[in-house]
Amino acid sequence: MRRCAAIVACALAAAGCSMRVAETYRTSPARIGSEIGFLTSVASNPDPYVAGRQAAESLKRRLLKQPHLVLISECFEDAARKKQALKGICSVFPSEVVFGGATYGGFTRTVVADRDSVVLLAITGEGVSLAAALQRDLGTAKLSAETDQAEIEQRLRAAGAALVAKLPRKFDNGILIVIADAHSPKNAPLVEGIKQALIRPFPITGGSVSKNAGQTYVYFQGRMYQDSAIALLLTGDIQVSMVGKQAKEGGQVVASAEAAAQEALGAQRGKPFAVLAFDCAGRKGKLANVGDELAAIRKVLEETLPLFGCYCAGEIGPADIPGAKPNDPASGVGWHIMLTVLGR
Repeated sequence: MRRCAAIVACALAAAGCSMRVAETYRTSPARIGSEIGFLTSVASNPDPYVAGRQAAESLKRRLLKQPHLVLISECFEDAARKKQALKGICSVFPSEVVFGGATYGGFTRTVVADRDSVVLLAITGEGVSLAAALQRDLGTAKLSAETDQAEIEQRLRAAGAALVAKLPRKFDNGILIVIADAHSPKNAPLVEGIKQALIRPFPITGGSVSKNAGQTYVYFQGRMYQDSAIALLLTGDIQVSMVGKQAKEGGQVVASAEAAAQEALGAQRGKPFAVLAFDCAGRKGKLANVGDELAAIRKVLEETLPLFGCYCAGEIGPADIPGAKPNDPASGVGWHIMLTVLGR
């Protein structure tokens, strides 16, 4: 498929796997009725390059076409090791299709991957189109909610609007995935800025990258950025059903995940073909067995449905909290699982 990547910035960013620096990227328009493919892979290895390459090779062996997008959830310590994980992925896939963020681990329908791991999602097919945008220098990484709340809110609302301005002006069915260095509660004003800039209500999900010092990276076309946010707009023959559930105790975490999967699947008007889950790392920390939440989700889903999930420092989707606005498509919150079923 022919691709057109618009280079709109010239300054060098943090090291990654390509020397080209871009802030927008688009694929060709979707062809309604054509195929859509979602495939996942996972690899765990103390050597980040090996983990990245193994996960990427596992994907590539099963792909029939070049992917529009390879979405990363990786969990390695320090920038040098993260750079090596990216290098391993980009030794298999072109850097222009590599996006994602640093997380507290991820999961597919078969396994939870904790530290020293890479989880990948490849999206292919002429039935879906990708438009991606990067917003650098949010200006809030060193600001504190205790002393700088007003400035944080102003800057992140502006950053959310700037992200939307880099996307196509009009788009139909689909979903917007936002991955940001804006851990909860900073994710709230970022999402508000995005919603205010959209022409109409639109499904939005995603999460904030790890908030640990030195771990706060988002990935755009194979390069590492801090104090930044990315938006991934998937459009085409896509129906979206999304449910957010909050929980702060182990048993409630498991029950809320199962309920979210049941409700999202039940609300899906089309034939389900993939599931996305942006989950709270704090929820994972409340589990005696980290696999219990995944088992609850898997119990509900059809065996053929691919699942890509990651553990975040703040989630984006329908808020399950007192005072949440009815029918609000998305908020930036914490302690949630945001579970999305995609259908057509």
